[in-house]
Amino acid sequence: MGTWEIFPQVTIYLLTAGLITVSTYSIKDLEQLSGIKAHTLRIWEQRYQFIVPKRTDTNIRYYDDEDLKLVLNIALLKENGYKISKIAGMNQEEIRSEVIRFTEKSLHYPDQIHALTLTMIDLDEDRFEKIMATNILKMGFEKTMLHVIYPFLSKIGMLWQTGSINPAQEHFISNLIRQKLIVAIDSQFVSEAEKKAKYLLYLPEGELHELTLLFINYVIKSRKNKVVYFGQNLPFEDLKIVHEIHKPEFMLTVITTSPAAEEVQEYVDRLANAFPDTTILLSGYQVLIQHINTKNNVRIFSSVHQFIDSITENS
Repeated sequence: MGTWEIFPQVTIYLLTAGLITVSTYSIKDLEQLSGIKAHTLRIWEQRYQFIVPKRTDTNIRYYDDEDLKLVLNIALLKENGYKISKIAGMNQEEIRSEVIRFTEKSLHYPDQIHALTLTMIDLDEDRFEKIMATNILKMGFEKTMLHVIYPFLSKIGMLWQTGSINPAQEHFISNLIRQKLIVAIDSQFVSEAEKKAKYLLYLPEGELHELTLLFINYVIKSRKNKVVYFGQNLPFEDLKIVHEIHKPEFMLTVITTSPAAEEVQEYVDRLANAFPDTTILLSGYQVLIQHINTKNNVRIFSSVHQFIDSITENS
């Protein structure tokens, strides 16, 4: 199961906890992020002087953001048929311009993910807006989220694992994605006559990782269902009150960091017992990393695709 399939919001928790402070890279980091073998990168250093590593006071080689962007750009051009000898004859600005030109006309998902990665590193909001607008125009909002944004968030997870992204970069890109989701949700009006089912969406007390829940909100409304959205950090006693008022057929939550793993089974049992006449839909990192015993009114879905297939069948 891929990281993005079990919801990449755990990345945001780890980043905002302050675990990442600098953006420096080893040659192994560059290899992992670009797909170009470290041996090949060293040959390019010697033959073409593409990148020149910096050195610490103790003579350890490292690379910075500019080096990473250059290697990512070279990797994209090479993957799309450009000969390394031709790339070697271009300066950095020419390489960057060629990548922008190429990604603007390409519908290849990895190329778009690559372009978003560079946007995040550069904190370039205008470029982000252009990439999103182009993809949404060509394939629609939902496919853009599924095939570009979710794999991109998975890539952010890999960047975190290598210590290659800082909190400012993560906050920048996640907030831009959040804004897009809210605008898309607002565009989905469901009248009482159209309404098929009512869903109550919320995150448990202490849970703040909202992007997946927002996207699910969009998916549900786009299928002409009613959504009662309570968002982040809803205490259980308040959940009982809103459930009594709205009486939804379905209740959905995503558990990424709260409750903690050892408390999830108890929380799931509490939900099942408190709302026996409601179908409870669950997912998130803390749910999927362990076996959860479920009662008849509880369903677990392991990916956004699985949830979309389920709701589409029922709509």
